[in-house]
Amino acid sequence: MKKNDFILVLVMVVLAGAFFIGREFVFSENNLVVQVKVEGQVYKTVSLREDIFLEIVNSKGKKNVLEIKDGKASITHADCPNQYCVHHKEISKAGESIICLPNQVVVSIKGDEEAELDAVS
Repeated sequence: MKKNDFILVLVMVVLAGAFFIGREFVFSENNLVVQVKVEGQVYKTVSLREDIFLEIVNSKGKKNVLEIKDGKASITHADCPNQYCVHHKEISKAGESIICLPNQVVVSIKGDEEAELDAVS
């Protein structure tokens, strides 16, 4: 391998590494939103960068409380009997969801990455 070939390969590796690092840390978190659906209808959409508590009430008066803090979303309280949604890990990446079946609440992270995955799959 000649000197110029080695330099070309090194430049390509550095550019590829910069692309993947930039995509992971810069572009992936910019446009992420938390979409809350209740009984199949969009209830609210909030930026993942906002720190909020959101009380979610379905048509039967059952409540869930969504907390978004430090770029992560979680259900902190629910009136459902099994509490699976409360014990679910925090979500922070496009495509992740927390679902409360008894209260018919779905909390999903939406963003640019998810659109890319749909196009590929």
